[in-house]
Amino acid sequence: MSDTTRTPARTGTGTYTVGQGQDTLHYDVHGDLTAATADRPVLLMVGSPMDASGFTSLAARFSDRPVVTVDPRGAGRNPKGTSALSPEVHARDLHRVVEDLGVGPLDVFASSGAAINALVLAAAHPEDLRRLIAHEPPSADPLPDRQAYLAVCRDIKATYQASGSGPAMAKFITYVMQQGPTPPDYLERPAPEPAQFGLPTRDDGERSDPLMRNIPACQAYRFDYEALAALGDRVVLAYGVESGEEGPARGARAVAERIGRAAVGFPSHHAGFLGGEFGQHGDPEAFAERLRLVLA
Repeated sequence: MSDTTRTPARTGTGTYTVGQGQDTLHYDVHGDLTAATADRPVLLMVGSPMDASGFTSLAARFSDRPVVTVDPRGAGRNPKGTSALSPEVHARDLHRVVEDLGVGPLDVFASSGAAINALVLAAAHPEDLRRLIAHEPPSADPLPDRQAYLAVCRDIKATYQASGSGPAMAKFITYVMQQGPTPPDYLERPAPEPAQFGLPTRDDGERSDPLMRNIPACQAYRFDYEALAALGDRVVLAYGVESGEEGPARGARAVAERIGRAAVGFPSHHAGFLGGEFGQHGDPEAFAERLRLVLA
């Protein structure tokens, strides 16, 4: 018998949708939602811009509880678009998924941009969450190099709009490997060549990439730190122990400090839970073990 506070609206494994038109969201239920209990509630896994397919390895390691994975707005099976996307919109989307599931409070594991979105959700709808693990949010707001960080993000977005995915992604990949604060002269450096990363050099005219639609609103978002601090140990900021001083790891530690918490180290790096999805390999077994302990 479930100990959740509401009667599940979805009881079987499968793919479901909530909303219509551009507001349509796809999510996957793995397991029986009625099997959730107070100490092992539904575990929601979400990334951004990564879609639900990136959680295949991690979700498979949580067969002891129901798991829900989500395609964020503009990604995966959801409708595409070209307008900018904000953390507030993504947070409302997550709330809609929780409402559609009919269960709660949930445990949430959110990584990268979704960690920012889930922190916005936690501040606005704390009733949705039992515990949130916000893994490597790429937040510039609490960092001393905020202005330089956001200038780089704006430059990446401008490059995407002017020249397309290849040149913009080359700049993005180069920047995410940056260790430590953004140097003041960073944008004066020569632009990286897309070919060195195996990226296309020709502009295909496509402008619906969800990563580029999220920049720079994702990184620039200013949290309600007071509301997050009030949630105590229900909010956990996590970083990859191999991430060093990369931006998302710095963001996790800085947000944790602002809310009076200590950030928690997780195995591997920013993609530490991946087991070959998108050609990336972390340590999903060790990552899942750590996540299970932190959620306990």
